Amino acid sequence: MGGELSGATSSIPDAAPEAGAGRVVLVTGAGRRVGASIVEALHVAGCRVAVHYRASDADARALCERLNAIRPTSAFPFGADLLDVSAINGLIAAVVAHFGRLDGLVNNASSFFPTPLGEIDESGWHDLIGSNLKAPLFLCQAAAPHLRAALGSVVNIIDIHAERPLAGYPVYSAAKAGLVGTTRAMALELAPQVRVNGVAPGAIMWPEDGQFPAEQREAIVQHTLLKREGRAEDVAVVVRFLLLEAHYVTGQILAVDGGRSAHL
Repeated sequence: MGGELSGATSSIPDAAPEAGAGRVVLVTGAGRRVGASIVEALHVAGCRVAVHYRASDADARALCERLNAIRPTSAFPFGADLLDVSAINGLIAAVVAHFGRLDGLVNNASSFFPTPLGEIDESGWHDLIGSNLKAPLFLCQAAAPHLRAALGSVVNIIDIHAERPLAGYPVYSAAKAGLVGTTRAMALELAPQVRVNGVAPGAIMWPEDGQFPAEQREAIVQHTLLKREGRAEDVAVVVRFLLLEAHYVTGQILAVDGGRSAHL
């Protein structure tokens, strides 16, 4: 669910800079909200980051400027519409041309909106399946030769509703369920050189368009074991761990949901 990166002061715990030193990681949907926090966490760990955006041009460029002020030439923005397979291939080629290599991929970009049964149309289907399932698959395929050469890693941002569907959101839930299967399939296809894992967030950041009224938000939070909302940084540190440090972990999905899915 996603918000803005707060700015200069980060609450992301420090990691050993050598964990990502010299590595290049592409994060999709990274100009703002959870994606921007993931970028920041990887940058703190020493990575060079390719910041993908579709519409958030100004946010992506501002984020890269902040990071390059800390470590010059360590971040660069790349615009692409991931619903276009040719743009996906072009994005991977552009990242490798700019940085000279690709060590990691974080599939974070996502569309999220309701599709009540009886109102589902092809436009919604193509958007939700395209951003949440098709794009991650084709990004993995395009990146595979580079990730294999680098002994790299992939992390897919999924959702706890992949396994426990959200009422009123059948297409989104199905797309994320497909991404769970894709994560495990890619772990098999890319082994042994490349590890592929997933992170399934819960109530981390609410949509900005008012899809969840205050009472519904409170009910969701109270259903978590920790009785509080998560933060973008909670997802970011887990992504960083799986991408850079979990050297004997592949084909796994880790929920970051305050225990909500433990008793849905």
